[in-house]
Amino acid sequence: MTTLDLHTIRAIAKKRNSDTHKGHYGHALLIAGSKSKMGAAIIAAKACLRSGAGLVTLNIPKKERQAVFAAIPEAMIIFREEDHSFEKYTTCGIGPGLGTDKSAERILVTLLENTKLPMVLDADAMTILANNSKLFSKIPPNSILTPHEKEFDRMFGQHAHNSDRQQKAIQKATELNLIIVLKSSQTFITNGQQHFQNTTGNSGLAKGGSGDALTGMITSFLAQGYEPLQAACLGVFLHGLAADITLETQSEESMLISDVIENIGKAFRKI
Repeated sequence: MTTLDLHTIRAIAKKRNSDTHKGHYGHALLIAGSKSKMGAAIIAAKACLRSGAGLVTLNIPKKERQAVFAAIPEAMIIFREEDHSFEKYTTCGIGPGLGTDKSAERILVTLLENTKLPMVLDADAMTILANNSKLFSKIPPNSILTPHEKEFDRMFGQHAHNSDRQQKAIQKATELNLIIVLKSSQTFITNGQQHFQNTTGNSGLAKGGSGDALTGMITSFLAQGYEPLQAACLGVFLHGLAADITLETQSEESMLISDVIENIGKAFRKI
């Protein structure tokens, strides 16, 4: 198992070329948010942009558009009620605040049937997968699942210990040709052959919204052209590092994921 530390991450991270424009850094689509859960979509989009994506489009319910206009004018929006092609996007992240009703299931199925590029599946998207295991076969190869322990158990059965989950994650990543980010105090990442253990982060991340931010960050790195396993490792490490930097001004009790997102820039400077 490889330890994710500054040395490992510096070998992965790419220096941003000064002679570039937004088109060089990808166009990320985030399918997120629903009535009463627009915070998840906004958090994911902010983290995606702060992590360097050239363009970010949010797919949201039309009635919720004002929340996005007010909170994150840098993001573009498209409406969930309308038909869209997924071809123009470099990658997609789906799940934060999406909901698990029939309409949410339909958009996940539509995405899986019309996209061949690796994507990030989180939160409600994984709940839909847990309730309809036939959908696993439709997920594009090298896509990234980001479950916490309970989400992992919903998808792959109950486990008594996290070490058991790690072994199952290796097995399932191999069987399904996916990357699994098993979130915990020492997040474990595997594609079935290579395994990584993270060293950054603190208990201040044990709050709502942290996973939404991580989804946005990993989606951003996929959009920028990182290999999926690299994108997962970079997103997890920087997410935790930004949280550690946040302790300079906040406590583990008081920090918000908004504070962490604002410190992504300092995390980049550290690597």
